[in-house]
Amino acid sequence: MKKLINNPEDFVRESLEGMAAAHADLIKINFEPTYLCRVDAPRQGKVAIISGGGSGHEPMHAGFVGMGMLDAACPGEVFTSPTPDQMLAAAKAVDGGAGILYIVKNYSGDVMNFEMATELAYAEGIRVLNILIDDDVAVKDSLYTQGRRGVGTTILAEKICGAAAERGYDLQRVADLCRKVNLNGRSMGIALSSCTVPMRMLPTFELGANEMEVGIGIHGEPGRKRMDLKPANEIASMLALSILEDGVYKRTVREWDADKGKWFDLELVNQSLKKGDRILAFVNGMGGTPISELYIIYRKLADICANRGIQIVRNLIGSYITSLEMQGCSITLLKLDDEMIELWDAPVKTPSWCWGA
Repeated sequence: MKKLINNPEDFVRESLEGMAAAHADLIKINFEPTYLCRVDAPRQGKVAIISGGGSGHEPMHAGFVGMGMLDAACPGEVFTSPTPDQMLAAAKAVDGGAGILYIVKNYSGDVMNFEMATELAYAEGIRVLNILIDDDVAVKDSLYTQGRRGVGTTILAEKICGAAAERGYDLQRVADLCRKVNLNGRSMGIALSSCTVPMRMLPTFELGANEMEVGIGIHGEPGRKRMDLKPANEIASMLALSILEDGVYKRTVREWDADKGKWFDLELVNQSLKKGDRILAFVNGMGGTPISELYIIYRKLADICANRGIQIVRNLIGSYITSLEMQGCSITLLKLDDEMIELWDAPVKTPSWCWGA
């Protein structure tokens, strides 16, 4: 495997420095601890949205810092959770007095560290709520999680909640909206190849020349099964039907009471998609898949949804949540209401997304 890097140890820092140099009008970067934030942060009276996770999945999350999305992002090392001190420092940098929403993918390290950061922020007088994203229908538990993994719905929540915060929603209202997005989003992906972490320069897993992994995680975690490579139409059908036929999903999550300063358990239930629903259809590339192939997947997905009476009213096709150079794709379907559509269409200006601004 060949990579455009210098020293593997400098991979994350040099990538972030390049991003900051390219988009100095939108973002600024801090090291020790590491976080990126909007150049105009903090915005007084505005709820700040923060997310983060291991590097190697760009443009998530760093590429979505800016007007209408994230106020800050905390990048860890490759496939490694950021630390609580990064999250706390980011919160201090962007807190405009209206509170902070942490959007957290359901991976054990991310969950633990964001929870610690929430408690640290509370001790310093910063109101924080954190909402978990757990939309991957492939497996109930994985190497990195307790429960379903957080994948494609994450960035859809960042966009919709970012627009809501920009419009002046208060902290509780933004958190409730984020929870609603999570409850209405479901995802599943496949891998056609492994990826190579710069520090190791070896594949993270092995796949035969004619094999694919169904239900793969974004760190290369195993999915539902390994099978022979199928044509694009069969792959699209397999992913779409796994989402559309996923039943009611019940679980208990921990959420933070920002006023009482304690955790509490909340029961959540997802409902299946049904005829007449309006959705956003997101076909995501894993880093090594050409956009032309993603459109072939979308072509079949659109046909499946139409045949089931499910209306695609918005779509997103491209490589937005990657796993370095992995070949493969994921599908995310998000049930929309009028509020979510309006917020999705709202202006955004970040290094990786810009419309209406």
